[in-house]
Amino acid sequence: MEDKKYFVHQSSYVDEPCSIGEGTKIWHFSHIMKDSIIGNNCNIGQNVVISPGVKLGNNVKIQNNVSVYTGVICEDDVFLGPSCVFTNVINPRSFIERKSEYKETMIKKGASIGANVTIVCGNNIGSYALIGAGAVVTKDVPDYALLIGNPGRISGYVCKCGNKLKFDEAGKGICTCCGLKYHKDEQNHVMEGE
Repeated sequence: MEDKKYFVHQSSYVDEPCSIGEGTKIWHFSHIMKDSIIGNNCNIGQNVVISPGVKLGNNVKIQNNVSVYTGVICEDDVFLGPSCVFTNVINPRSFIERKSEYKETMIKKGASIGANVTIVCGNNIGSYALIGAGAVVTKDVPDYALLIGNPGRISGYVCKCGNKLKFDEAGKGICTCCGLKYHKDEQNHVMEGE
């Protein structure tokens, strides 16, 4: 018997071939489909589906009842909250096969997606962005953005640690929680550093 360096609960299914990294845990009633790639030290909660070709980086945490559809790529340290929803086709019809029309959705390093968020396919979420519970993502989300509502709108920016940032008139901000410094450039993009 192969000595696996990851854990799969006996109620879950893992189709072959796929790649699962060391230290990853796959919990109850989940299904990992063929050709998916899962990094090291991921935690895949109960009743999660990972569709063919999905790519998860290292240390990705997926809470219960999430279906990650073909076309989704999550970089390292991404958090997917309970029951968040991905799509992969803009105009689905049950009687028309549109697998050739799947759109890619990229969740960049360190981003967190809240509970019950809906992400319309083809939209990317920037590094360390925070999507508030129940939001609907209908366009790209910049790095460090805090997005809330339906349709989603930017209501501020957050630090890597998740704390909401405040900026002065010169466009500089310091996290009151961890002390990291940020600034806004001419296009109002937030970046780490002075």
